[in-house]
Amino acid sequence: MTIPVLICDDSSFARKQMARSLPEHWDVTLSYAANGKEAMDVLHQGKAEIMFLDLNMPEMDGYEVLEAVRQEDLNILVIVVSGDVQPEARKRVKSLGAMDFIKKPVDKQEIHRILDEYGLLQLVDTKLEVFTEDESIDHFDYYKELANISMGRGIDLLSRLLGVFIPMPIPTVRNMKIEEVYELLAKLRDNKEVIPICQGFIGAGIAGEVLLTCNRPSLTELLKLMDFTDTPTESTSTEIIMDLASVLSGACLNGLTEQMDVAFSLGHPRVVGQDINIRNILESKVNQDWTQTLSIQMSFAVEENTLECDLLLLFTEDSMPKLEQLVSYMG
Repeated sequence: MTIPVLICDDSSFARKQMARSLPEHWDVTLSYAANGKEAMDVLHQGKAEIMFLDLNMPEMDGYEVLEAVRQEDLNILVIVVSGDVQPEARKRVKSLGAMDFIKKPVDKQEIHRILDEYGLLQLVDTKLEVFTEDESIDHFDYYKELANISMGRGIDLLSRLLGVFIPMPIPTVRNMKIEEVYELLAKLRDNKEVIPICQGFIGAGIAGEVLLTCNRPSLTELLKLMDFTDTPTESTSTEIIMDLASVLSGACLNGLTEQMDVAFSLGHPRVVGQDINIRNILESKVNQDWTQTLSIQMSFAVEENTLECDLLLLFTEDSMPKLEQLVSYMG
């Protein structure tokens, strides 16, 4: 008997990847939802028996969906599919009733193994219609999903180092005019309440900067989490933020490498306006004759703590043709 299956993810790219990763002869019909509210509508209509559920979505996230399913005692098997690979995230979804957890990017063999393990792999001769949504996927959606998975790697590493849980942010992707970038960097340089750290990266025709900013109250909380008892000097504070930047930048770029099969070389962290001139931050990359940058912004905070930071990925204009080529292969 054909099984109705729901794929819920705010990224159309991720929904497409998930659908294409299912066993091609699995006897199911597919439905799609772009957020938790849409998913609950499908469930209330009785149109799903199995749901592949993302965690980080606007309007109603995956945790809220799991809680609603449990409270309403809905008869649905849920497999969480997420870029948030923190051990605490896995623990929480299991406690809310999720059957299993799959990390992004999804692996076909892992999906096959889980479905077979739970006795859900009912195969037929006909091939599954893997994608029926009538929508185009723009490059921003690709970049958003790439950033989501990459940030998940960085946050997982940071959460393990600090012994905390960090709710995953939803990335904001847009094009920024170069003048906007310079204005932002100038404001950060002149703001005495933040320490802005940037790290350059380059590889396979792609170049840019990772910019991390934390305010000084957040630095105080970070020192507490690290059991730092001495009164920090300005130099010590800067070194700690640099270490934090290196951890996040390295893990995020490794996440991009995993998805795009491109190796990046990461530069040494520098203080904006102190170790490096503002206009040299991006103009030293590849070509000075450009007018805009692709920006991916992610703001994150430690749960039950006042530690908050912003991470900004800036790709040079020269990098865009290569990025577009790579994501076209992925789509």
